[in-house]
Amino acid sequence: MAGTAMAAPLATSVDRALQATLPNGLRVVIVPDRLAPVVTTELNYLVGSAEAPDGFPGTAHALEHMMFRGSDGLDKDQLAALGARLGGSYNADTTEDVTQYFYTAPAEDLDVTLRIEALRMNGLTLSQADWDKERGAIEQEVSRDLSSPAYRYISQLQSILFQDTPYAHDALGTRPSFDKTDAKLLRDFYEKWYAPNNAILVIAGDVDPQATLEKVKSIFGAIPRKTLPERKPVSPAPAPARTLSFPTDYPIGFATIAFPMPGLTAQEFAAADILSDVLASQRGALYQLGPTGKALFASFEFAPKKQAGFGLALAGFPKGGDSSKALGYMRDVLADIRQHGVPADLVEAAKRKEIAQLGFTANSVSGLAESWSQALAFKGLSAPDDMIAAYNAVTPEAVNALAQKLLDPARAVTAILTPENSGKPVAGGGFGGAESFASAPDKPVKLPDWAEAALKKLDVPPPALAPVVSTLPNGLTLIVHPAHVSQTVEVNGMVRGNSDLQEPKGKEGVADITEALFSYGTTSHDRLAFRKALDEVPAWESAGAGFSLRVPSSKFGEGMALLAENELHPAFPEQYFQIVRQQTAQEQEGQLQSPGYLFDRAVEAAISPPHDPTLRQATPQTIMALKLDDVRAYYKAAWRPDLTTIVVTGDVTPEQAREVVEKTFGVWTAEGPKPKVDLPTRPDSKTSRANVPDKSNVQDTVILPESLGLTAANPDHFFLTLGNEVLGGGFSSRLYRDLRVKTGYVYSVSSSFEWGRTRGAYSVSYGADPDKVGPAREAAMRDIKAMQTAPVTDDELVLAKSALLRSLPLARASLGAIAGEYLHLTQLGLPLNTPDIAARKYYDATAADVQAAFRKWVRPADLAEIVKGPSPHW
Repeated sequence: MAGTAMAAPLATSVDRALQATLPNGLRVVIVPDRLAPVVTTELNYLVGSAEAPDGFPGTAHALEHMMFRGSDGLDKDQLAALGARLGGSYNADTTEDVTQYFYTAPAEDLDVTLRIEALRMNGLTLSQADWDKERGAIEQEVSRDLSSPAYRYISQLQSILFQDTPYAHDALGTRPSFDKTDAKLLRDFYEKWYAPNNAILVIAGDVDPQATLEKVKSIFGAIPRKTLPERKPVSPAPAPARTLSFPTDYPIGFATIAFPMPGLTAQEFAAADILSDVLASQRGALYQLGPTGKALFASFEFAPKKQAGFGLALAGFPKGGDSSKALGYMRDVLADIRQHGVPADLVEAAKRKEIAQLGFTANSVSGLAESWSQALAFKGLSAPDDMIAAYNAVTPEAVNALAQKLLDPARAVTAILTPENSGKPVAGGGFGGAESFASAPDKPVKLPDWAEAALKKLDVPPPALAPVVSTLPNGLTLIVHPAHVSQTVEVNGMVRGNSDLQEPKGKEGVADITEALFSYGTTSHDRLAFRKALDEVPAWESAGAGFSLRVPSSKFGEGMALLAENELHPAFPEQYFQIVRQQTAQEQEGQLQSPGYLFDRAVEAAISPPHDPTLRQATPQTIMALKLDDVRAYYKAAWRPDLTTIVVTGDVTPEQAREVVEKTFGVWTAEGPKPKVDLPTRPDSKTSRANVPDKSNVQDTVILPESLGLTAANPDHFFLTLGNEVLGGGFSSRLYRDLRVKTGYVYSVSSSFEWGRTRGAYSVSYGADPDKVGPAREAAMRDIKAMQTAPVTDDELVLAKSALLRSLPLARASLGAIAGEYLHLTQLGLPLNTPDIAARKYYDATAADVQAAFRKWVRPADLAEIVKGPSPHW
């Protein structure tokens, strides 16, 4: 089949897109998508860390932060208030080549997001005083990332593969460079590169393209273009082979082999992308190291940047295991591929899936914007579909030639990431709270007239279109949400259960093994044959207690037949059971000693009574004692149609969905009584402290948790949600203001409530340098108590209501989010129109309602403190 031509996706966003270039050079792409009344704006500046001044690798990243510190006509407080009122997500990221700023907001607020970006493009404040404050926060971000062994590894890997090029320095930057950075340096960078003729604005969502283009012209048209500097070329010379080693806090080890690969704009990119897909294929020789027991798992990842990239083969090995064996197996596989090439049918399958994947982009408003941004800003294309011809042109011969060229062991960088023990967690007494927590709220923020006019009115969003819900004769619940934005269908399902309750005593770990075995074939197809059948559709599928399918709508029936085959008739083969059991036991042995696991367990122990079901844990011994019959018995008892919900979204009618689901899942029957899957209620937790040592971290991770008696059925949770928007809901929250903006104690901080059918919890979480953990905690405690001692201000209440009311439609801005919301509400036992109920509750709530809910349910004196970090704090 080499060189076989393939058709384009049945429908793409290219036909609907409007592209234009303003006289000042700003490129504009507007892509309508009627999935939800939502719009995403993504402004791509064609500059990143590669253009940073010598000695200041984090300049682009620092400027990204300062873009949220205010501009002429919109100060930082107004910008934060606007972000909160819009109710959407707004953020940014810096790469080596492009810096992106994105908003997802209600479609009616498009003008506001465009004005924000125009003001920032032409009149950024960039004061030294603001930089002095932001420096502390960005240095906390550096500390956070340096606490990740994977981040440290990738940073060093890039410094080797891209030596003597601008890519050698990670886009994040370094603390020493930020200490030297000042506002003048940042302004020089801004004046050079932030210009309309160095930017691409992508707008996707529920918009009229021509009317939107006129808005863009009126808002951005007067900004002058600039003469841009010369760009630094990136042409890395192949580095000689070398080996690195890193200690980690992971439960397992990783052996990796990295190779230089082409970048996104290279002529060979399409072939390199297909090669990476083949190397990562579950039908490929590298992946096969897992099922044969030669590694815990193995895969391949491709990390292309604009002008260069790298590929990474990796294999997992157990804690205390022999890394050289995993490394040797990988080397053998890659050497064989380099010498003999890859199977032609895997090349054709990869091409088919890459092209089909383009058809799914309209299923997410923000994903659609990102797809166009990637195509234009990173790949230098005119549209995402430009890749179709490139993929179609790839031949097995071209892939094999590239593999022979790239998979050269003389140019490989090898690394071993070895897990270290955490050390024994240390417990201590509670920290209580004797300080005075009086705090005056900030003054209300006066928005600019254009923003006030757009956002002053609070409206309850119209009710969402109700899905079609039915119950099959076998008890399975089917929810269908048609959305004809692409010629694709997405399926998401859930078998409601709880392994903490359902695993028989002494059989801990059987749920994990059962889940893992779903990928090892069915009673009709072995593992490789089943994966081949999926590739031929093409379909993306996973099975287990949570299952999913993504498929072109013309192949909906074929895809569902395969999903049902996997979900209802897993093979559970004996030979693979033996391998999976051994791998699971080895992984669990490392898990029980890993800082991350011990941290999570310390949090759970702090809010749960002794012997709570959630504190059950598998051991290597309980896992190795399991038999295949235990897996089959667990599956038979836990997988039942009357505990299952299937959500079908996309290009399908309710009648079509019902017919296909009945045909594929209708024969499934339940046996015996329903298992108990709801946890028992638990008493209020009391204050405690625990420290989990983690030598590999630079920064501490802190959680302040407590249990709540509140459940999802209690309407007080609407008032707590509203209050939490004030306290810890985003960039304009009290916690963010007091722990980051004012003090620089942390990079990020949040607070959250959780509630299920029978129990709830509350927590505050943040990351900080060890010497800032205490001050950050004290500031957080002051803010929590202030929620109980005084009503929130009128301005805060309006801001929180606006954010939540506007956010409700945004929760439906992708097919995955729609399905996830339905499944979540089903899990909680709540009606599917709960978001509409919430809207009315938020709209009618008073400051007294919020204060009363916080006083009733939140117990500051009972908050525990769990710290994971490099050194004890007492």
